[in-house]
Amino acid sequence: MKVVGVLALQGAVREHLAMLQTLPNVEARAVKTREEIEAVDGLILPGGESTAMGKIMKYFSLTDFIRDKIQAGLPVWGTCAGLILLAKEIVEQETTYFATMDVVVKRNAYGSQLDSFVTKCVIPQVAEHELPLVFIRAPYIVKAGEEVQVLASYQDKIIAAQQGKMLATAFHPELTEDNAFHKYFVSLID
Repeated sequence: MKVVGVLALQGAVREHLAMLQTLPNVEARAVKTREEIEAVDGLILPGGESTAMGKIMKYFSLTDFIRDKIQAGLPVWGTCAGLILLAKEIVEQETTYFATMDVVVKRNAYGSQLDSFVTKCVIPQVAEHELPLVFIRAPYIVKAGEEVQVLASYQDKIIAAQQGKMLATAFHPELTEDNAFHKYFVSLID
């Protein structure tokens, strides 16, 4: 049984938990404290508001703790705001959060809430079929380092990437009916 935590500070926590519960041999948990994070085999950083999450993590002294866990090999997946939390650099923003993934990210790159959209894409590493991609005030990756594997692009912008056991998506697989991305993330957990 693999225990997957969803960082439950803000954002699409319930949706990730529901998707994880569709997978066999996976126990899904909402996690907020060091003790709860210590007890998981993998961690999802959900979509939401990266600035708000950053402030909450700082207030509860979680930023360095989670960064250390990721650097020690904890599999982590950041969706949308979670991608921003992982990025080593954020365009037009001095502050970073975990800064563990060698990517440069642009926040709200596709515009405002009103500019949200859904498209489809085949991402061979994840699934053979077309996956629905939900973008809500989404970021994208401007630049990826040498050790970063680009999994998908949309309109010549990087929207999914992996570096070791760090997975990042600009979109929200948890808001679809397709659990392929969650299955893929779980496959990264030893």
